[in-house]
Amino acid sequence: MTTTCLPRLNAHTVPAGSLLHRRALPETGIVHLGLGNFHRAHQAVYTAGVLDRSDGPWGILGVASRSAAVADALRAQDFRYSVVEIAPGSSRVVVPAVHTGVLVAARQPDAVVDAIAAPGTRIVSLTVTEHGYTFSPRTGRLDLDHPGVAADLRGDGPPSTVIGQIVRGLQRRLRRHSAPVTVLSCDNLAGNGAQTARLVREFTAALPGAEGADLAAWLDDCVAFPNTMVDRIVPATTDAERTAVADRLGLRDEVPVPAEPFSMWVLEDRFAAGRPAWEHGGALFTEDVEPYELLKLRLLNGTHSLIAYLGALDGRATIPDAISRPHIADAAGRVLHDEYLPSLTVPDGIDQDAYVAQLFERWANSALGHRTRQVGSDGSVKLRQRVPDPALVRLRAGRVPHHLALTVAAYLCCMAPPAGFDPGPHAAAMTDPARDGLRETARRSTSVRDFVTAVMDSGLLGNRLAEHAEFTARVAELIDVLTRHGTAAATAAAGEAADAEPSPAV
Repeated sequence: MTTTCLPRLNAHTVPAGSLLHRRALPETGIVHLGLGNFHRAHQAVYTAGVLDRSDGPWGILGVASRSAAVADALRAQDFRYSVVEIAPGSSRVVVPAVHTGVLVAARQPDAVVDAIAAPGTRIVSLTVTEHGYTFSPRTGRLDLDHPGVAADLRGDGPPSTVIGQIVRGLQRRLRRHSAPVTVLSCDNLAGNGAQTARLVREFTAALPGAEGADLAAWLDDCVAFPNTMVDRIVPATTDAERTAVADRLGLRDEVPVPAEPFSMWVLEDRFAAGRPAWEHGGALFTEDVEPYELLKLRLLNGTHSLIAYLGALDGRATIPDAISRPHIADAAGRVLHDEYLPSLTVPDGIDQDAYVAQLFERWANSALGHRTRQVGSDGSVKLRQRVPDPALVRLRAGRVPHHLALTVAAYLCCMAPPAGFDPGPHAAAMTDPARDGLRETARRSTSVRDFVTAVMDSGLLGNRLAEHAEFTARVAELIDVLTRHGTAAATAAAGEAADAEPSPAV
């Protein structure tokens, strides 16, 4: 269907039956940094579930980082957009209608700081991806050498980094009224609230002179940083979603969001200035997020990474296409069951077998078409959160984690392929802040083993794995197999080696 002649989705044209709530928009209580698809299909949908049940000052001011495309489209649509929930054979189109405004940080930086400082702001939430926190993947600490961080610390104009925006907003808040506030990370970081708090405090401590002293004390007393776990597969938008909205609603939506039907949100109930009753939208509040977080970071995200890298090297554009390959599905099952599961405790109330089965159903959702290049991007930040601890559990038990080694090998083949090896267009389309450095390391190395040793010694995956020469050797061996014989041979080699190892002593 041609959509250009259709009326545009906005506050006047949206069908009442598609709205997730029908209340008048409340005042702004949440400033959200990161106006991408995930926020609009996850936190915004949960907030709409709250507004369907109760009033509250929980409207969301969305802040895009640099690109104005989504923000401009939302303004033209009265901040309405649709979420297209897609499963094989069915789909549903809903409109959250929870945003009260939008900003673009790159062109309205001072307005972003003002919004964080505004007395009505109760929560500052984030979905900026792991890369957006400007910490060093090698140390886990704030990257003080990052040009944006350094400029923000000097105060060279309004801040450009997310951590800089938060700290400068909190400073302004303290000066004006000192009302408490919660900073809520919704990104895939281990201990995301604690990590955000640490980065904010590191930035504060690095401020020149005594500038950060009062702020540091106020952070301890008046700012909360709850840990959270978020889970929903949300691909990039395509024309298929615009067509689905046109078919279902008879309207033109320039910025619909595709999403799988599944969604999960687990939060610590530590909020400094109140919170929406997100449990009305299906969120779970708990005193201990970590078991849920590890379940998701390792079983879903860690296995997802292996599928993406093997899929890209196998010429597969999407995750469903990749997981349909028997050798990739087998490797995914092996890394999940044999290497990730033994490294964690499944939370009470989670049926392990049902959860794992559901993961494979989600990955196989061919109607969704999640792209391998999207899942595989920023691996230098992601894999450090997912691979080292499970690998160390197995190594300390006297066994080599062959499929975690395969994950690292496939990642390195995608980012810094050996001379003469073409990883294909899907690997080339992945973005990663470490890509240039990895390629330079590969160029200087005299062999694959030398390259992998240099990568491990660099701290890209932390410092402890580098102490295990058997892991480094296995990664190098699997790179050789991947580049000479392909993904099927590499998954077979990993599986055969795992099967040949003796069972751990009881």
